[in-house]
Amino acid sequence: MITLYGIPNCDTVKKARQWLDNNHIEYQFHDYKKQGVPEKQLKQWVKVTGWEILLNKRSTTWRTLDESLKVSLDEKQAIQIMLDNPSIIKRPVLETDSILKIGFSEKNYKASLA
Repeated sequence: MITLYGIPNCDTVKKARQWLDNNHIEYQFHDYKKQGVPEKQLKQWVKVTGWEILLNKRSTTWRTLDESLKVSLDEKQAIQIMLDNPSIIKRPVLETDSILKIGFSEKNYKASLA
């Protein structure tokens, strides 16, 4: 089963969902805003990709964080920030038993899923 994690009004998430729908690929959508981020999943993603890949430093949420947090950030702090502010996680996150994709690229989705 494919799970797509994100926020429904995010343009990149919309593109990923449209691509999955157009290619008749079934998936479950997990809305960060309504359902939060499963801590176990987040820690697994960090283990696989590193927190630097998951943390969106170009987001509005990142810009609103206290500067002292940004300067001394480590993995444990980054995980807590992402749990507290799911909108700071790069989107979408696509997960299956064997695949983890951060962000959307038609080329990468096609290579992995089609």
